[in-house]
Amino acid sequence: MGPYTRALAVAALAALSQASPILPRDDSTNITYAFTNPNGLNFTQMNTTLPNVTIFATGGTIAGSASSNTATTGYQAGALGIQTLIDAVPEMLDIANVAGIQVANVGSPDISSTILLELAHRINTVVCEDDTISGAVVTHGTDTLEETAFFLDATVNCKKPIVIVGAMRPATAISADGPYNLLQSVTLAANQDARDRGALVVLNDRIASAYYVSKTNANSLDTFKALEAGYLGAIVSNEAYFYYPAVQPTGKTAFDVTNVTEIPRVDILYSYLDMSNDTLLSAVENGAEGVVIAGTGAGSTSGTFSSAMSELSDTGFPIVRSTRTGSGEVPYSDSGSISSGFLNPPKARILLGLLLAKGNGVEEIREAFGKVAV
Repeated sequence: MGPYTRALAVAALAALSQASPILPRDDSTNITYAFTNPNGLNFTQMNTTLPNVTIFATGGTIAGSASSNTATTGYQAGALGIQTLIDAVPEMLDIANVAGIQVANVGSPDISSTILLELAHRINTVVCEDDTISGAVVTHGTDTLEETAFFLDATVNCKKPIVIVGAMRPATAISADGPYNLLQSVTLAANQDARDRGALVVLNDRIASAYYVSKTNANSLDTFKALEAGYLGAIVSNEAYFYYPAVQPTGKTAFDVTNVTEIPRVDILYSYLDMSNDTLLSAVENGAEGVVIAGTGAGSTSGTFSSAMSELSDTGFPIVRSTRTGSGEVPYSDSGSISSGFLNPPKARILLGLLLAKGNGVEEIREAFGKVAV
């Protein structure tokens, strides 16, 4: 931890002791908890007039640390633990009683299907099945945030707000966006108006559906957008405003993953000029149980590659056509492959993996994807 981060943490802890009169804190390094619930969640305060929110931390830029307070690249993702993040935003304790769970502490490219299943299992158990918990927050790196958000949208279906949040600048940056994003995510998770909307993504004062949102810029703070579906709402002065009543995404497939212990391997193949057929064969030979094609335009590939796809599809191997353009629909194809509809390649991959994990065959997979197509 650099000197800037250390100073921030000390200042935050001091402010936190004043912001929460219910729980006195000492100057030791030991954390004092005001309340531990039957599921083992530790709350640093327990004000019965406030809702309860659980934060599941996985690492990422929001927990990142750099040697310079002007560095926004080249930092170490997942350097700070969940309690440090909570302590640095004492204002959240005016909104909710908060418990933190460190599920992982990695950069988001290292999030695995094993971690995703653990997240879904734990949120379903300690949040959905507990009437005293209002909602959940998941802190996450932004690079693969849309995939985790889409996965949780499909596998956590208890109507409570499940809010996925990240940051584009590490915690050590002068203008770090993580603390305010985290405050807004807790505010949203505690908000009754956020219920029954599916999983939500919050960054840069915007509320987006996890089903539709994607990262659209490698560097800018306003990177998360749903280019065609739009935002669900905005947060102004830490007050949430929704543009529409609560509604679930069109075509969403919900999954019960209680007994799912593994997600089958699904590969994404990017279409390009002179694309070789052996990329498809290699995926199969190396253990892929399904493939998503990030096709050009509306899911197109070369004639020879389409022929190879058709031959493989005839054997019952599931191939989903999506588009590398970032938005738009991939229409029905008679080549034997499956249209992704309006789902981009990463989201199509998540859906296909879940369908395979539940034992669905090609026609059931085609039907599921058909719900998100014209």
